[in-house]
Amino acid sequence: MNFGYVFPWDIVGDPAAPDRLAATGVDAIALAASYHSTRAATPFHPAHRVLEVPHSALYLPVRQAAYGPLSPKSPSWTPPDAYLQARDALKSTGLPVHAWTVLTHNTSLGRAHPALTVRNAFGDPYPHALCPSHPDVLDYCANLVSEIIDLGEPDGIILEACGPMGIAHQSVHDKTAGADWTPTQSALLSLCFCTACTPKYPDTLQAHVRAAIDTSPPSMEAALGDLSPQLSALRTTLTTALHTRVIKAAHGHPIRLHASADLWTTGSFSPFPLGQPPGSDQALTGVVAQCWGTDEEASANLADLAGSCRKLGAYATILQPKAPGSEQLARTFTTLTQAGADELHLYHLGLASPHRLIALTNALRLFKSWSSGARRGG
Repeated sequence: MNFGYVFPWDIVGDPAAPDRLAATGVDAIALAASYHSTRAATPFHPAHRVLEVPHSALYLPVRQAAYGPLSPKSPSWTPPDAYLQARDALKSTGLPVHAWTVLTHNTSLGRAHPALTVRNAFGDPYPHALCPSHPDVLDYCANLVSEIIDLGEPDGIILEACGPMGIAHQSVHDKTAGADWTPTQSALLSLCFCTACTPKYPDTLQAHVRAAIDTSPPSMEAALGDLSPQLSALRTTLTTALHTRVIKAAHGHPIRLHASADLWTTGSFSPFPLGQPPGSDQALTGVVAQCWGTDEEASANLADLAGSCRKLGAYATILQPKAPGSEQLARTFTTLTQAGADELHLYHLGLASPHRLIALTNALRLFKSWSSGARRGG
């Protein structure tokens, strides 16, 4: 199955959008039900070309009684039931619709509840990052998934940022690139020392991490030394607890998880403990690997997650820096499936220019033709 990712505002107010998306040849739509702030191009929309999304929002009616201290905001830039309007329009073309759901990446809630956000070893807060060590954050994520399933009635749910976020954040006028932090330094700066996390650590860890950040260690294991196994186990326990809560909240609906085999990772692809699929006795349908880099990097990410779940997805972009060439895209899709991907998750049909959408349409036709020919030849 091939998924095309879109926002509700790509559909609402554009009567031609559903047929245009169906004509690309995708098998299903991943429609954002809960998403963070952004500034989005809308190349096809008859009413606007750039949409400012100033805060995270739920694109379904917000029933306050369903939430605890943390409750999502409604949008003002599109109707509060935009997900439902877009879902119905898409399903009228025969396309299944899955709810693309962002969980712990939420700056508006982080600013309103700073005690529940990630803090690095220096005490610097990351307002965009809700820390899942806090029970209120776990409850919020589970309540959000439950409400999206109940109100949105999706064909499935796709979870993004279902784990601890870290320093990486493409915020407005971000000015961190010049620090030249290595991947290990960034990982160290992503370790959380909030009031819920700190008591779980050895007393010496915070000072150790602060010192290690300035020594440019080659790896997290080198940076943390004997503390590495204990901290890795704590992060695995934290992430698995969140995964298990939201999988249970999906009430048996098909659920896919943006995931990484790197247990130190932070960001939209959450750490996935290999050999211990969270909620494996429930409804975890698949994991989706980050495949935006080179074909070689994408293949390696897929290989790292191979065998971890029933379905393995490849999250591939059709936007820059990818060239809008049909044959090159088709070759990439073929490489991803040869590397083990059962599904293509294609970002992003609403942001793509007309030229890129045509290239995707032709690429999917080529890819399906090549795949069919390979099966016949075998």
